Amino acid sequence: MKAIIPVAGAGTKLRPHTYTQPKALIPLAGKTILSINVDQLHEAGINEFIFIVGYLGEKIQDYMREKYPQLICYFIYQNERKGTAHAINLTREIIGDDEVFIVLGDTICEYNINEMLSSPYSMLGVKKVDDPRNFGVAEIDENGFISRVVEKPFIPKSNMALVGLYKIKDSAQLFKCLSDIITNNIKSHNEFNLTDALECMIAGGSKFRCFKVENWFDCGRKESLLQSNSILLQKFGGTIAESNKFENTIFIPPVSIAEGCDIKNSIIGPHVAMGENTIVHSSIIKASIIGSFSKLYDVVLDDSLIGNDTEVIGETRSLNIGDNTEINLGS
Repeated sequence: MKAIIPVAGAGTKLRPHTYTQPKALIPLAGKTILSINVDQLHEAGINEFIFIVGYLGEKIQDYMREKYPQLICYFIYQNERKGTAHAINLTREIIGDDEVFIVLGDTICEYNINEMLSSPYSMLGVKKVDDPRNFGVAEIDENGFISRVVEKPFIPKSNMALVGLYKIKDSAQLFKCLSDIITNNIKSHNEFNLTDALECMIAGGSKFRCFKVENWFDCGRKESLLQSNSILLQKFGGTIAESNKFENTIFIPPVSIAEGCDIKNSIIGPHVAMGENTIVHSSIIKASIIGSFSKLYDVVLDDSLIGNDTEVIGETRSLNIGDNTEINLGS
């Protein structure tokens, strides 16, 4: 089985960070959104990955080649963003007739991946939501099979949302349906959507069952990203690299501190994830994500998202600062 991970989106809701960093590489609980998904799939035995990249795609390539040299990785550029169906269709020649597992690049879920992969049926990940109008929705019959899927229905007939996890047994049928909806210009919300291709497969006789995910973490906005960071740190605990230098510093767990950090006269935590080679002096930081190679002096941060190579001097309460920024709040 091969895995497809589309990561071509611009991540507009996480700007200014995504001007210089793909959303999939935003740090989260000591990892990245991308590495959490890749680790999960690799541990389940998947070794071949296809990444659909776009803006800043070279950073995805560099990251995967450096961090996962043991994996077989393909990178396909989606030069025109026409939707998830268009993106998946670009992988046709690489997939061939193999089974495929599709994970949307901004999706992080907890679920029994081995049980899902071993099922004899195609499988779609779902979770009950309060307002399904903003999601693809699965309608499930009395035998537990999915009878219909609809993208962002105006009047939903189900509250089981598609979470962005798709195991497809019949790749040939998938690509036939992808080709059909693109050729016939069948769009949902002005895009060629994977949900419509899945509905085409169901209408053609393909059998799908659903699997329910335990947790579904939203990484699309600053507030939800910070909340997901806190939940994941609380659930799995943090780590503090041994190569750091600490002086007169208190850590309130859980925290994740990467290698090479210089922290003194500070209070860090709870729920702080800090990138490598960051300097923090005389500061208090909690419930925040701090990028690599940043410098923070005399600040009080709460619920903040700080990009890489950033310098902050002074005092504030909540920031949303992109990469390669310098802010002085002390003068």
